[in-house]
Amino acid sequence: MPDVTHLAAELRLVVGHLARRVRADDPTPPGITAVIGLLGRQGPMTTSDLAAARQVRPQSMARTVSQLVEQGLAERGAHPVDGRKAPIALTSAGRDVLEQERTRRTDWLTRAIEDTLSTGDQAALAHAVDLIRRLLEHDPAVADNGRDTPPQGSRF
Repeated sequence: MPDVTHLAAELRLVVGHLARRVRADDPTPPGITAVIGLLGRQGPMTTSDLAAARQVRPQSMARTVSQLVEQGLAERGAHPVDGRKAPIALTSAGRDVLEQERTRRTDWLTRAIEDTLSTGDQAALAHAVDLIRRLLEHDPAVADNGRDTPPQGSRF
């Protein structure tokens, strides 16, 4: 039986290294790429909502949004009820950049899998992906049956 604490630490490190490696050759700055990805997944969001989702100050997000708008990757819309809120949405150019980046990352990972792993290893990796997906579905509140859970303040 493996030491679960050691396994958890190793998994966290390896997944983090993999994520950084896949992003390593991004032509777009990470903050911009993250916001483009968020808008691509979530759809239009206000600057405040983007800041909260990315855990940054609204002023910092306002600068990022301004860059996206200046580059033609996003546009400000009109809120249907509250005129003070301007939802930010990707433009077609922004969606193209997002798709190109996703394709580049997937292509790199595809080549790495094909070049490095045997067919059996690829099957084991497919199983591991399913296991990681199950870990992501873990809800501590349900698993602890109502016991107090530690605060979620740390991102590390």
